[in-house]
Amino acid sequence: MAIILLTGSSRGIGAAARAALEARGHRVIGQARKATDGDTLAAELGAPGAAEALWQAALDRAGGAIEVLVNNAGVFDANPIDRSHEDWHAAWEETLRVNLTSAAALSRLAVKHWQARGAAGRIVHVASRAGHRGDSPDHWHYAAAKGGMLALHKTIARQYAPAGILSFAIAPGFTDTAMAGDYLASRGGPGLLADIPLGRVATPEEVAAIIAFCALDAPPSMTGATLDVNGASYVR
Repeated sequence: MAIILLTGSSRGIGAAARAALEARGHRVIGQARKATDGDTLAAELGAPGAAEALWQAALDRAGGAIEVLVNNAGVFDANPIDRSHEDWHAAWEETLRVNLTSAAALSRLAVKHWQARGAAGRIVHVASRAGHRGDSPDHWHYAAAKGGMLALHKTIARQYAPAGILSFAIAPGFTDTAMAGDYLASRGGPGLLADIPLGRVATPEEVAAIIAFCALDAPPSMTGATLDVNGASYVR
């Protein structure tokens, strides 16, 4: 049984991933803004020191060893360029702190944990199609954060593979969650589906299946890979 720390576990892709991992008999310690059960830790990942406190609390809950980290937490709030300088900068910083900096901080702690134990480990980063192709005019910050996450993932994969520390990334396009639903509505609703050859958005369960594969089954030689889940709306 692997012990897995999964951020953003309370809804959407995170909730589906938790269900998929637990269905296979593994223990998931989740993170959300509010604790909902004994194995969900409350943490505001935009706050200074929150990632470090979460990691230590998860380690304590796990009995001192975590095998897998899934960086899934994220925010997707619009930030139009015509806002005041102060509001624009504040929104930019908040999104970067939650979507990228907290993921980097947790990844750093995970790598150090596995190095200290002489153990292998896996990190799964839930990035976005936006990290490759950009996003809307109101979402510079989101695209920049997800692009940074992909660069972080590649760096970890290249530097720590000799120690058995593996990194995988998943880049969903639109997914049928509240986050994507708000965006679809703001950008014209069903008309956006014309850009998806598959003709529909992904389900959280589809993305969760890939998270579980990367966390548990992906062969070591796949470290450094980014798996696209976008219905062929962006192919590389």
